[in-house]
Amino acid sequence: MASEFKELLDDCVHCGFCLPTCPTYLLWGEEMDSPRGRIYLMEKELEGEPLDDTMVRHFDQCLGCMACVTACPSGVQYDRLIEATRSKVEQRHRRTLRDRALRALIFRTFPYPKRLRALRPLFRAYQASGGPRLAARVRLPASLAAMERMLPPLTDPVAVAEVTPAKGDRRARVGVLLGCVQREFFSDVNAATVRVLAAEGCEVVAPSVQGCCGALSLHIGREVEAIGFAKHLIATFERLDVEHVVVNAAGCGSAMKGYGWLLRDEKGWADRAAAFAAKVVDVSEFLVALGPRATRHPVPVTAAYHDACHLGHAQGIRAQPRALLAGIPGLDLREIAEAEICCGSAGVYNMLQPEPALALGDRKAANVAATGAEVLVTANPGCLMQIRNALDRAGTPMRLAHPIELLAESILEQDNVTT
Repeated sequence: MASEFKELLDDCVHCGFCLPTCPTYLLWGEEMDSPRGRIYLMEKELEGEPLDDTMVRHFDQCLGCMACVTACPSGVQYDRLIEATRSKVEQRHRRTLRDRALRALIFRTFPYPKRLRALRPLFRAYQASGGPRLAARVRLPASLAAMERMLPPLTDPVAVAEVTPAKGDRRARVGVLLGCVQREFFSDVNAATVRVLAAEGCEVVAPSVQGCCGALSLHIGREVEAIGFAKHLIATFERLDVEHVVVNAAGCGSAMKGYGWLLRDEKGWADRAAAFAAKVVDVSEFLVALGPRATRHPVPVTAAYHDACHLGHAQGIRAQPRALLAGIPGLDLREIAEAEICCGSAGVYNMLQPEPALALGDRKAANVAATGAEVLVTANPGCLMQIRNALDRAGTPMRLAHPIELLAESILEQDNVTT
């Protein structure tokens, strides 16, 4: 609603505290590519100025990283503003045929685990045949080159049971989001999540019929699509009688915690969405609140932790992943300079805006390499792919892992769980 949107806009006093935290402002120094500048454009659009190519370009170039939300002293809900604005863009602005085709390819593929699964044999054959080396010598269109670079090394997927019993006395019954890209390209992260939760006394339910959470669609302005995904996910978990829905991907958790807002005007769904959102927890948030029970064994490694934007900025979860890592004996945890600056992944941003994504990836890789760490740890699949690619480009490859994977290494299968 226009009045609701106007109230959100009026919270901004244009103080400029957001400027040094905004990745695109840091890259280009352009006012209209800062949160303050984009809010000015939103105000102009509300006053009747058309959504022309120039205005839309500034909105498209926003990563939606929410660093400005953290920095803002006035509590501006920029996340609500940019999502609503992008929804307007998708409804009212006619994109080029090339842009429409690219977005159709992305959104007819990535939010659908079955489609990604069907493509896995092709991707693996491509990697095994030396396709990446050939692609490096061929000048592909920027967006296709970005997609090719993001493809992680593929191994056989690790299956997760529909129900995994707790070890020892049951402390909780929880659901787990399997995700889309996470399920098909990072299934070992899901397996580690289930293993750790079970070791800590949780009965874990991971329904195979669950689908996409809608995060990719929501953050790019495809609101109707996101609402459809959200409704399906809510209905799936409502039937399972779980106390919490545990999420191990930052972008997904951020979107799911906002279902109450997303579905606020959906008849018959607003209360259900709010109740579901109240159950959603990041895996690190949940485990720290639950408290450790399984024995931790040494993992002698130096690890640098990268704050995924939708975990740190959007959800305010920074201390919990670090606490989990600090609880692993032998692990030396190191901080990364410019921790608040996005790595350039931002959902599908690195495919739609490959040039700034490359620049931000290189900036992040340099800061990661400067830590001297052996492992880069982060809690989002997009960040894992983006930073791996940037480190490889810089000639400083290193192991990348989700925090839950290192915790799973520390909690050995042969542990006797105390009760």
